[in-house]
Amino acid sequence: MAKSGTAKSGLTKSGKVKAALLAGAAALGTMMSTAFGEVGGGDRIVGAPFATRAPAVGVNGMAATAHPLATQVALDVLKAGGSAVDAAIAANAALGLMEPVGNGIGGDLFAIVWDPETARLYGLNASGRSPQGRSLDDLRAALGEETSIPSVGSLPVTVPGTVDGWFELHERFGRLSMSEVMAPAVTYAREGHPVTQLIAYYWDRNMSIFEERYEEGPWLEEFDNARQTYLIDGAAPREGQVFRNPDLANTLERIGAEGRDVFYRGDMARTMAAYMERIGGDLTYEDFAAHESEWVEPVSVNYRGYDVFELPPNTQGVAALQMLQILEGFDLASMGPGADALHLMVEAKRLAFEDLARYYADPQFTDIPLDWLISDEYAAERRALIRMDRAMEDVGPGVPPQLEQGDTTYLTVADSNGMMVSLIQSNYRGMGSGLVPDGLGFMFQDRGELFALEDSHANVYAPGKRPFHTIIPAFIMRDGAPLMSFGLMGGDMQPQGHVQVLVNIIDFGMNIQEAGDAARFRHAGSSTATGEPREGVGIVELESGYGPDIRAEMEARGHVPEDGSGGFGGYQAIWRDPETGVYFGATEMRKDGTAMGY
Repeated sequence: MAKSGTAKSGLTKSGKVKAALLAGAAALGTMMSTAFGEVGGGDRIVGAPFATRAPAVGVNGMAATAHPLATQVALDVLKAGGSAVDAAIAANAALGLMEPVGNGIGGDLFAIVWDPETARLYGLNASGRSPQGRSLDDLRAALGEETSIPSVGSLPVTVPGTVDGWFELHERFGRLSMSEVMAPAVTYAREGHPVTQLIAYYWDRNMSIFEERYEEGPWLEEFDNARQTYLIDGAAPREGQVFRNPDLANTLERIGAEGRDVFYRGDMARTMAAYMERIGGDLTYEDFAAHESEWVEPVSVNYRGYDVFELPPNTQGVAALQMLQILEGFDLASMGPGADALHLMVEAKRLAFEDLARYYADPQFTDIPLDWLISDEYAAERRALIRMDRAMEDVGPGVPPQLEQGDTTYLTVADSNGMMVSLIQSNYRGMGSGLVPDGLGFMFQDRGELFALEDSHANVYAPGKRPFHTIIPAFIMRDGAPLMSFGLMGGDMQPQGHVQVLVNIIDFGMNIQEAGDAARFRHAGSSTATGEPREGVGIVELESGYGPDIRAEMEARGHVPEDGSGGFGGYQAIWRDPETGVYFGATEMRKDGTAMGY
């Protein structure tokens, strides 16, 4: 309404224009002026001044991914009659080709699906396990004097779970054949696609790191397949250069035509096992053949009337829920996005991550006090530790009564029937282990780097065990209806990012694009799931949207603020209007992706 009034009065009358813009953006609240400047006072005529664009809109479908071509693939599948799950799988397959710096079929997958037919949420854990024939003592012997598992070579490689995850999702929710779903990625892999800006940067960076590490170790020959697959004339592809991966085209085509067994029990499994044997790795054909995904119940807490869902361990999603439980006891809306709210979110993160380091692991190998971790009583206990004027100096995990003795891609797709998919998939650290099995066109993940090595640790390495996982899809419901599917990439940034996005929307009144564009923090230095101790109060990296006054206030409270290093995540989201059914899509300004609807 304010916009149309502005148009009638004339855009040359700056006073009226400014007043109209401020009125039209009133939902953001006046608190934005403290941290980000006046609403409507930036380069865009409407919306928050820091927003890069408006949310995408659509009624028949919506897709948000980290690559514009993958988003188009998802929409094409929807328009061809595919479900949101079909479209998500197709986009994921395309991203494994187009964004190999973060994901691919050598990695793992997690998903949350809202199914309108049964009116319920489904959670899928498609993460792989460690070699069944390698013991903890074997691993320690292979590591020698090293005190942690490396990110390159065969030691961090676990069974890739993505392909099995695709088929689990497809069998329950798919409409098109898997050959049809794989077809767009097959075509792009065979005919080529132009590489985008940020992906080109990470591609070159990853390959350079591999070169350095493999030259230092005994793995130079193991890296040859990666060179042949991911380099063009001996160099990583540049921005705009067309990249082809015919080996991956053949692999995806066969997966679509022959099903999951060709990957886990057929000749691809034999090829992977033979490759591992040749380079001295421990994964065997039996490890691939034994793999299966697990359907799990999403875990939730209610934050100010919104039901927020994450997947249970071995993911870190519960950390976001713990943070929200702690924060609900504070009136963040009245504080606005300034130093007080920032301080509270950092302190909530520090508390939650100590529990993460202590308790989060494969639930098939350890008892996790999940209900207690997200309980109101425990949240109140942890909340009482926080001081407004000073960062906590001594932070540790809580002790439940029964225990007193003792780089990734995220995408989301929604269809015309109301199905919404929140899917995240990763090779873990960058491109993965550096190992490409003969002729298959993809790199094995290095997720096993996240095992701990201490015998008493919940996440200690064991044969056939799933490691702690950083990747987490998320979902919001309200009054029993689906509202938002979203996620944010980036290691331990993910639960921190989930909370910041939700606080921006629920407490500060931002739309889903503004909530992703707003300045973020990333706290580092907490205890880790691999057994590393916390480092004092840690450091708080701040993006440039946090001004010098906020940085000074954080320092005065005992925090250690630093300039951001760029690792603030990769957010995508879809919001469904519960009254009209209209979809709103958001994408990450920090990545190369896009959100599109129709």
